[in-house]
Amino acid sequence: MFDPAVTHATRPVWQVGALCRAVADALQARFNPVQVRGEITGFSRAASGHCYFTLKDRDGQIRCAMFRRSASALAFSPRDGELVEVSGKLGVYEARGDLQLVVEDMRRAGQGALFEEFLRLKARLEAEGLFDAARKRPLVAMPRAIGIVTSPGAAALHDVVTALRRRVPHIPVVLVPALVQGAQAPASICQALSKLYLLAQQGQGLEPVSVLNPAAPPIDAILLVRGGGSIKDLWAFNDEAVARMVVQSPVPLISGVGHETDFTIADFCADLRAPTPTAAAELVAQPQDAWLGALQLLAGRLADGVQRQLDQRHQRLDTAAQRLGRPSALAARQQLQLSRLAQRMRHGVLLKLQREAQTQQGLQADLPQKWQRALERRDQHLERLQLRLELLSPQRVLERGYAMLTDVDGRAVTDPAQVRPGEALQATLAQGRLDLTVDQRRLL
Repeated sequence: MFDPAVTHATRPVWQVGALCRAVADALQARFNPVQVRGEITGFSRAASGHCYFTLKDRDGQIRCAMFRRSASALAFSPRDGELVEVSGKLGVYEARGDLQLVVEDMRRAGQGALFEEFLRLKARLEAEGLFDAARKRPLVAMPRAIGIVTSPGAAALHDVVTALRRRVPHIPVVLVPALVQGAQAPASICQALSKLYLLAQQGQGLEPVSVLNPAAPPIDAILLVRGGGSIKDLWAFNDEAVARMVVQSPVPLISGVGHETDFTIADFCADLRAPTPTAAAELVAQPQDAWLGALQLLAGRLADGVQRQLDQRHQRLDTAAQRLGRPSALAARQQLQLSRLAQRMRHGVLLKLQREAQTQQGLQADLPQKWQRALERRDQHLERLQLRLELLSPQRVLERGYAMLTDVDGRAVTDPAQVRPGEALQATLAQGRLDLTVDQRRLL
């Protein structure tokens, strides 16, 4: 007969935590690692970087946790309603006793084969050197024109055009439309890029489909853009022909495909990868205000330089004027020289007059008129000499408004450094003298 007391005594009594650990060990031995497909619901990312969500399908659901280290390696941003495949380990969250899947890797469902193909092509092209940083060129600071390859009906085109109109409305933009999704998209993208390459190389020969500015000079940068989507939606940009066409661009090419977490082969081949189409437009178009600000700064520097040069020239002119405004020493030397010349002239004239007087006495009887004319010429000559002496006289300089400064000892003052404030000076003018006292001095 069944004895409840005996049965109860033979069974172990579990502590709750020990039971949770035992269940976790059983799950580890029986299932882990495990792969699960399901729809995300209740996704949240904590401040610590850990992610929490639930995977569900029609028949059930399971709580999931993805810790920061694994979450930081995600190539996309999970969203509610998204079908994903995850791999991880089943366990028990002992604090609540809940079954929990600790996710170590996540990818969008149905994309495993495409992703593996992506990795194989990426490795092969990287080995060929298509991704080498040495072959990538810097962007032109001020492109003459910008080319765009995308779908004319895509939201990405609206975002790019809006950004370019806001930042560089003066730069011409040429759109060459292309399919950006589907089986025909790779060939369409290659054809559109080849047209822009001709325009970039030759500056002619292409009638643009859409030009925001009528004048279209040679293109200096190309934007290859598309909005976000699944790996299947973006697969045209993982095509080998597109990759090889991208690296043939004669001008810097910026790839702006998908969202920030989306990466394509075209991104690695481009000269620069932008996280979004709008970011691609902003990278190639420095704001007009920034250039105008730089231009104003340079104009200010130029004006300052010109003003400094003018100030220096004015200072030199003032110095020269001040030197010309103190002619006393020069006038004194010239006056002395003129006095000597006048004395020698008078002495010479007297000797000559004496000789001519003697000659006149001998010729007076025969040449009275000739002698008279000679005397007149000599008188006129003396008058001219006298006039020149008067013009060179320091008195005339003083009459023009100049003054000669001397100190109390009669020494000429020619430099402000010779005097001190409060010192007495005397200014000689054309019609008299002035007694002065130095108030302040200014040295050049």
